[in-house]
Amino acid sequence: MRHAPVVVKLGGRVAASSAHAALAQAGGNAVVVHGAGPQITEELERRGITPEFVRGRRVTTPEVLTVVRESLAAVNAEVCAAIGPAAVALSGDLIGLRARRVAALGLVGEPEPSAPAAVLDALSAGRVPVVAPLAVGPLNVNADEAAAALAVGLGAGRILFVSDVPGVIVEGALARVLPADEAEAGLDAGQFEGGIVPKLVAAIRAARGGVSASIGATEVPA
Repeated sequence: MRHAPVVVKLGGRVAASSAHAALAQAGGNAVVVHGAGPQITEELERRGITPEFVRGRRVTTPEVLTVVRESLAAVNAEVCAAIGPAAVALSGDLIGLRARRVAALGLVGEPEPSAPAAVLDALSAGRVPVVAPLAVGPLNVNADEAAAALAVGLGAGRILFVSDVPGVIVEGALARVLPADEAEAGLDAGQFEGGIVPKLVAAIRAARGGVSASIGATEVPA
């Protein structure tokens, strides 16, 4: 029997370049979820659309969703090319990734734990599913949250958040371990801001769902 999968979330800024190293760290039987944040923002600005975020989630109109889909497809292709023939390109909305719509943010969803058949089939075949974070609707979902939802739904052994930051910084220093309760208290107190917020939220959800979580070098135990 194959061991529990490892979910690897690759930040859009480093997705293709970090794929091989991240998979080596995962040790096989991995599911990859990638973002495309920088690419989406760059394309929106090119089209004269001002990006808007609320607690790390991108406010998404139909026009923005078009850019999100195009950018995710491009990054997905790059990640699959970097991984090689074992990669299986998947779009979350087409494989049944579920989410609860957050109407205040437009076409945005909060992912719910799920284990799409397409992901399970790819893993059973010894391949690497590479999932673009869209949900049925279609809805734009935060890639960190999508990765955590998949990790819990799949019963993953670990989830690794890989980005261009070394981990979670607390009082000016890299935290090697940040318990979920402390992370949640810091979030409530406004101690963290920017892109680390959705990563911490996702890591907390994963940890409390029974999945070992780490953000760079920072472990987030339940």
